Amino acid sequence: MKVLFLGDIIGRAGRTAIQSNLKNIQKSNQIDFTIVNGENSAGGFGITENICKDLYSYGCDVITTGNHLWDQKEISDYIERDNNLLKPYNFPQGTPGLGFNIYKTKKNEAIMVINLIGNVFMKSDDNPFLKVEEILKKNRLNSELKFIFVDFHAEATSEKVAMGHHLDGRVTAVVGTHQHVPTADSHILPKGTAYQTDAGMCGDYNSIIGMNKEPILDRFQGIKSKSKFSPAMGEATICGVIIESDAETGLAKNIKPIKVGGVLGV
Repeated sequence: MKVLFLGDIIGRAGRTAIQSNLKNIQKSNQIDFTIVNGENSAGGFGITENICKDLYSYGCDVITTGNHLWDQKEISDYIERDNNLLKPYNFPQGTPGLGFNIYKTKKNEAIMVINLIGNVFMKSDDNPFLKVEEILKKNRLNSELKFIFVDFHAEATSEKVAMGHHLDGRVTAVVGTHQHVPTADSHILPKGTAYQTDAGMCGDYNSIIGMNKEPILDRFQGIKSKSKFSPAMGEATICGVIIESDAETGLAKNIKPIKVGGVLGV
């Protein structure tokens, strides 16, 4: 199975890049299933029902999220009606929405997508290392479940690397999000799990992690800016990874980073 995962979509520039390029990426790489992180897709802060529907129409199968999920108030009602929009599973008990689910690919093969959020340098949620065990006690790679993908939305590199090793050999892939900069460490861990610390973002890289530079530069210099943070609107680079799994074991055969368009495009 070949799965495409794309990092945080940042505002209109990121959405436009997905709309323009996703179908070609899927076709040229023979992609079976597409996952995107959409938590910054609504003006850089959160996601809406209409944006979810747009992303599905562009070819996205599942949308993962993170700490900005609730920035748009409408989403707390909508997420309970959309099983393809995931929240981090280790959000507090009672939070609406699903934190993982099993889906079917175009070839009718089963894939599980798990969404987790880190605790280091972020708001403290339930322990992601313990919470993921609740899922894996009842679900494991086998002849029926062909692929398990984990989006770990976290700030600290060490926490992401630790999660990769914690899940090595038990899931197909662990890929980080949240930092908006693609890391150069895509590889297969010793027991067969594909790993990359951060997928990067789908946004304008002539920016500061997707946002217009000026108000952020002002803040770093102690200058009060009248401008609000807003997504940069130049041509976006689509960043992510393609993971290919072994048909027998469900573990990873290959992980390949992709960068399409914009200043990082190759």
